[in-house]
Amino acid sequence: MLRATQRAVLLLLSLTSLPVFGAEGEGVAPAAAKLIDFGGGWAITNSMATGWAVSLLLVAFVMWLVGKPSVMPSKGQALVEKLIEALRDLFEPIVGKKAFPAAFPILVTLFIFILFHNWMGLLPGVGTMGWGRGEHWWSLQHIDTPWIRPHNADFNGTIALALISFGAWAIIVLKYVGPRLILFDLFGNKADKKETPAWLYPILSIVFLLVGFIEVFSIAIRPFTLSVRLFGNIFGGENLLHGTGFFFVFYFMELLVGLIQALVFTLLTSVYIGLLANHGDDHDHEHAADEKSGHVPAAPH
Repeated sequence: MLRATQRAVLLLLSLTSLPVFGAEGEGVAPAAAKLIDFGGGWAITNSMATGWAVSLLLVAFVMWLVGKPSVMPSKGQALVEKLIEALRDLFEPIVGKKAFPAAFPILVTLFIFILFHNWMGLLPGVGTMGWGRGEHWWSLQHIDTPWIRPHNADFNGTIALALISFGAWAIIVLKYVGPRLILFDLFGNKADKKETPAWLYPILSIVFLLVGFIEVFSIAIRPFTLSVRLFGNIFGGENLLHGTGFFFVFYFMELLVGLIQALVFTLLTSVYIGLLANHGDDHDHEHAADEKSGHVPAAPH
């Protein structure tokens, strides 16, 4: 039941989180602008510089908010603890108790990082200050090289986040699940041999084998789908704001989009981990239920 719920959540998130691009016209350039070009393909872009600056400010803000941790928490520490508890309650049932200690730090980091980098695109001056052909350096039009560009409005930034997510998934499932169970989950026959007709069981084995290859392909393209979804929504939002002259109504919409996309990215990562890591939890729950009911399963022959 738990695995079926996870797959339903995965399908729903995939169908309802397609990229939304802005209208045609003058807006944000698809590629990040180079602020410092070292030559040979090496450069510091405005999205890279913005990502570093916002990350440093975010770390400094959290350290200032928490202060020196104590048993009697301050208001800032209590606020951070409430946020961590809320995220724990959200991710633990999806990931499973076995892999949760390893998965939770990366999930929290991804959520907070993506959320604040999505929202920072709404700050005044983002994408409207820089070098260009305008009469003034703060002109809203004809900016050839903006100084500030949201990290997640650059495809290089979102593909990096997706690769980190994919790498964390691979490490966690290999550690807590193991290659044998992963291969069985992908290619093994999940039908109950005792309840399946003898003539049908080999046919189902072939079907599950073919489905396994499709699943392998879907796993291989996860970094691409994760990165395109996040990039498309944030880049489209930046173009929408520029195309509408930063109409204030769309600020509220982009606040919601930024939160949803941070949740979608981290929820998908947690679902990917939980689809495999929850095998052991399912077995533990069944065993605990048998003990509670007084039923002792027969020993295997």
